[in-house]
Amino acid sequence: MSIITTVNVADKEVKLTNLQKNFWPGDITKAHLVKYYYEMAPVLLPHLYNRPLVMKRYPDGIDGEAFYQKECPDYAPAWIKTVPVEHSEKVVNYIVCDNPAALVWLANQGCIEIHPWLSRIENVECPNIAVMDLDPAPGATFNDVLEIALLVKKALEEFNLRSYPKTSGATGLHIFIPIKPIYAYKTVTKVMQYIAELIVKTHPTKATVERKVAKRTGKVYLDYLQNGRGKTMAFQYSLRPLPGAPVSTPVYWEEIEAKKVEPGSFNIHNIFTRIKKVGDIYRGALSEDQILDTILNLININNKNH
Repeated sequence: MSIITTVNVADKEVKLTNLQKNFWPGDITKAHLVKYYYEMAPVLLPHLYNRPLVMKRYPDGIDGEAFYQKECPDYAPAWIKTVPVEHSEKVVNYIVCDNPAALVWLANQGCIEIHPWLSRIENVECPNIAVMDLDPAPGATFNDVLEIALLVKKALEEFNLRSYPKTSGATGLHIFIPIKPIYAYKTVTKVMQYIAELIVKTHPTKATVERKVAKRTGKVYLDYLQNGRGKTMAFQYSLRPLPGAPVSTPVYWEEIEAKKVEPGSFNIHNIFTRIKKVGDIYRGALSEDQILDTILNLININNKNH
């Protein structure tokens, strides 16, 4: 029988269960998972604010079966905020994680990863973040990922777009571009496709947009399709279901240029030391409203010429 512990988080009661259960090899338990998100709440919550959230649950830790859950379960506490979002087949009531108690409750559900939408509920059809997901195929090194990331940065800068890199917590890098929420998901996807294909044209031996995994060998896959409506990816400061409990961590472009970043550089044990030292590198992204019109005009001109 599971021991239930009730804790008070920001004046809300949260029931915690199976806290001693191992969630990662090396005695990292569910209690560590809950504690991590509780302590990370002040840094993480501004980034999750008003975003629909997909739960990726690992009830038996990283070695057990995992599943995605979009619909807020019936047994969720009444104070868990939800938002209805229409999909072609049905309406889904997504959780919106806007307070520390909700984050702790999600952790107790075995949510190792935090997977929000790229848009906020005020304008759910228009993302305020564009992303480029850099994923090395077998035969490509992390150094290759760093090199391609710098090319993405340079290409974006040509269009006066600032970007924010982070480790994926696995083998790749994610690049976030804060944008004004005035473009549909399909439009943002087209813009990121244009950037990705630009990189592939100049570096065809190291970069690819090939969707078939077997054809990506030795190259870095530029996944612009992550910008689709309802697509989610592990956000900054999300734990990852890999040995050592790595954390998807914002990094400076200077660290990438100096090749001072490793795939598993940051984890549940050292991330708070990192934040104490450098703060939240992504904080600036919260207040940026960049526009994509220059690239869109270029795409339209190119389309007219074909």
